[in-house]
Amino acid sequence: MSDTQKIDFSVINDTTLASFNQHKNLIKRMMKGNSAQCSECKQPLTLLLPPNDKNAKPIDKAPGIYCKKGCTDIELDVEAVAMLK
Repeated sequence: MSDTQKIDFSVINDTTLASFNQHKNLIKRMMKGNSAQCSECKQPLTLLLPPNDKNAKPIDKAPGIYCKKGCTDIELDVEAVAMLK
């Protein structure tokens, strides 16, 4: 048996989990129609969804949550959600 060190990933895992939960809750709030501010620049966040009509103008960016300065840039994989229906 060799002497191997065990690496403690608990701090990284806790930080990652907290970040994931913050993003998940932000997405839920925005999808409900609530407003939110960017945590960096304090500008209002914008929820950009894909067009739901054939005649609608196509969007330039991927669906997601963005701020004007680009601090917040969360792309949503709405195709995966559409496939679940």
